[in-house]
Amino acid sequence: MSFNIALSGIQAINEQLNALSNNIANAGTYGFKSSRANFASVYAGTQANGVEVSSLTQNIGQNGSLSTTGRSMDAAIQGRGFFTSRDAQGVISYSRVGIFSTNADGYLVDATGKNVQGYGPTVGGVLGVMGDVKIPTGQIPALASTGVTYVGNLSNDWTNPTVAPFNKDSQNSYNMVKQSVAYDSLGTQHTVSQYFVRSDADTVNVYYSVDGQATTGPHALEFSETGQLEAASVTGPAVTLTVDGAAPLSVRFDYTGTTKFAGEATTTTNRSNGYASGTFVGVELAEDGSIVAKYSNEQQQVVGTVAIATFPDEGSLVPVSDTAWIANSASGAPLYTTPGVGLGGKLSKGTLEGSNVDITSELVGLMTSQRNYQANSKVITAENQMMQSLMQAL
Repeated sequence: MSFNIALSGIQAINEQLNALSNNIANAGTYGFKSSRANFASVYAGTQANGVEVSSLTQNIGQNGSLSTTGRSMDAAIQGRGFFTSRDAQGVISYSRVGIFSTNADGYLVDATGKNVQGYGPTVGGVLGVMGDVKIPTGQIPALASTGVTYVGNLSNDWTNPTVAPFNKDSQNSYNMVKQSVAYDSLGTQHTVSQYFVRSDADTVNVYYSVDGQATTGPHALEFSETGQLEAASVTGPAVTLTVDGAAPLSVRFDYTGTTKFAGEATTTTNRSNGYASGTFVGVELAEDGSIVAKYSNEQQQVVGTVAIATFPDEGSLVPVSDTAWIANSASGAPLYTTPGVGLGGKLSKGTLEGSNVDITSELVGLMTSQRNYQANSKVITAENQMMQSLMQAL
């Protein structure tokens, strides 16, 4: 009987050594979670019958240290949750390794080439449908400008121009000129010039010219005694242009925040809301999990949001290759959310989570297992010697 008990001890220790060696081997693996062999006694009725490894406990709840990579498509989860991926056979797996890229078909994939699961673009404040994330890698069309925001200080020190009436070809007939860029429906860039002309102590007239053509206006900017723009003057008239092959260009100026203080005339904002067409140049991951596509016209589009999966019992997930897990009945069904929402942890951009293996503890466990193995071996040796002595005595 003692021979069988010692043999069960050696078999259990072998399983413990497998767990220890796997932990040590993966001490440098991103997103790896250590496991521990749990021993339990075995009885046949009231008779001791040895020992066994009753279970392997995964230390999923303890996060590993963060390593800075500086790569915009790397991310680590700070807290609970897993990234979700789907392979070519449709099998869903979960991982803590956030190494993402775009494949040749334009889909967001993880380091193993599986399609990362996420939500589509938000529409009306509602997340899109969850599934594979498609990155628009082609060209985005131009957006015609409809408005220009101009904010600045029109100096109260200006005097009335020496030349009147206003003539855009005579610099002495206006106090300042500013150019703004506007785009038509084909993405062609046009220059809209604003000519500022002091009329009196409270009024500055603005004349407009598109691409050097005849001016329109004026639009009167009326200011209060404190130098603030009156509400009735905030919105300028529509400045129009007929463009061959494109829709007519119509741009309206917004002067909200413009002032008339003493001192130098300054411009703080001069921006239109249109842009030319652009080609895809890259993609990056934002801190909130948004997947941002970038284009050559300096535009950005949020094309999706990475999904975070949490489980009622994450310790019961089944580990598989590529530092991933799959769900089962014991783990419970996944609950999907976005980073930092609900139980899902926040993302740390440009970092990766390292292994949570404690090498010191693993080496101590390795030495303890070695001593236990030797002790069980000696029991078997002693049992064998006793049996030999008994046989010789007969």
